[in-house]
Amino acid sequence: MHTLEKEINEHESALRRHEPEVCQMMLEAVDLKINYGRITAVRGVSLGVEKGEIVTLVGANGAGKSSILHGIAGAEKLAGGSVSFEGKDITANRAHHTAALGVSLVPEGRRIFGRMSVLENLEVGGCLKDPVSLKNGLAMVMGLFPVLKERARQEAGTLSGGEQQMLAIARGLMNEPKLLLLDEPSLGLSPLMEQAVFKVIAEIRRLGTTILLVEQNANLALKISDKTYVVESGKITLSGKSGELLKDDNIKKAYLGG
Repeated sequence: MHTLEKEINEHESALRRHEPEVCQMMLEAVDLKINYGRITAVRGVSLGVEKGEIVTLVGANGAGKSSILHGIAGAEKLAGGSVSFEGKDITANRAHHTAALGVSLVPEGRRIFGRMSVLENLEVGGCLKDPVSLKNGLAMVMGLFPVLKERARQEAGTLSGGEQQMLAIARGLMNEPKLLLLDEPSLGLSPLMEQAVFKVIAEIRRLGTTILLVEQNANLALKISDKTYVVESGKITLSGKSGELLKDDNIKKAYLGG
């Protein structure tokens, strides 16, 4: 290689080493619309989730937050708009196809199988995995949720509310998701158990899973997340960095009891 060409290549390599890291958009939803009969629940919602983020949707009950999650996951049919995951269009995917790509939905209300054991619930969550991956997944969630290891043979319906919520999250993790969709994980929990669940959510992100969170406890949600979208009557009316929205007087009055 000629000396000049070599110098140019070395210069370009040095520039690339000092370039700021470009954020990767993992999930992008554009102009989502969801109808239930004649009722429009989601009205042209657009949002983005970058790799490694925790993004929160906050809003009053019935605002359309859960419908947005279900539409993204393929569990609810879209009346309009598009969804892309890691650059791939998944708008028309059924839920199991989206799950196979690495998106797990933990629905509101836990929806565990009460008459099955804790272990059997977890195995259902890992049903798309091969035996080795299933075994590794069980070891991972048991380490993250020691109480589930202690109660592995116990009927899931006999767990406390907080333990059932942890089981629901653990079951969602059995798919080894790149993106975890969490719908109201603190609903119905004591303040102490809320704190425990949010501590686990922070740990899940630390271990490399991106999270889109719908949460009724806006104070906790904004403190743990990077970005927040405010949903009102099926529309996004405000968005921004969570730390900045925590200081917004209107947000404080509406959602934080300020």
